Amino acid sequence: MTDQKAALTYTSYLALDEVLGAQRPRSDEHDEPLFIVVHQVYELWFKQILHELAHLQARLLAGDTPHAVRTLRRVLTILKVVVAQIDVLETMTPRQFTSFRARLDSSSGFQSAQFRELEAVLGRRDRRAFAHYPEGGEQRAAIEAAMSRPSLMDSFVAYLVAHGYAVPEAVTARDVTAEWEESKEFQAVLLQVYNDDSGPSTVAEFLVDLDEGMQEWRYRHVKMVERTIGDKMGSGGSAGAKYLRGTLFQPVFPDLWAVRGEL
Repeated sequence: MTDQKAALTYTSYLALDEVLGAQRPRSDEHDEPLFIVVHQVYELWFKQILHELAHLQARLLAGDTPHAVRTLRRVLTILKVVVAQIDVLETMTPRQFTSFRARLDSSSGFQSAQFRELEAVLGRRDRRAFAHYPEGGEQRAAIEAAMSRPSLMDSFVAYLVAHGYAVPEAVTARDVTAEWEESKEFQAVLLQVYNDDSGPSTVAEFLVDLDEGMQEWRYRHVKMVERTIGDKMGSGGSAGAKYLRGTLFQPVFPDLWAVRGEL
């Protein structure tokens, strides 16, 4: 008897036939493949970030500081790569983008279900995020599931409890399907965390880094859109730069920012 299974190769392990065959431009314009590749890579990084954040939440629930910190470092490094990819997109001039933009039809980065899921993991609970996803669909189900689970901040709260901090019941027992609300009582706990200057304060600072990284991504994204199409309507009928500007400077973890002036 011989093993009929084909030997594993670099190409088969990475499914390169599928990956490299997934770029299907709708025009002969030179710059369309670049546009497709960059956005496909974004989706791969979003997938990895979601994978890492699920692991991070598990480590926080276990009170595991070292592995929580390592995972946060990895997420932050990936975010730097994600932001840097905008530099590649910005090598494409407005005229070059316009040359194939009409071929995008109703498609838009606004429809990225993985980014909506990422926002939900970080705490977004705005159900308008479902607007582009039909009921019963897999993408909508993933976003709804993320909105029904504890957010990353809820996991951090559980982590602080595991480390002996007296987090108010109003915070520990909150409805995780609702938007996070700033809490003076919780901020008092955070001040104690920072005063203790131990493992939990390190995790808190990495969460601030994550929040800042997300805000940097949003800022670079909106400036790239403004640079490429100005204030025109976005692809797929989205509001374009006007909508994106409305997302700027909105912290993911407001309590961690609110305490800065008291440290």
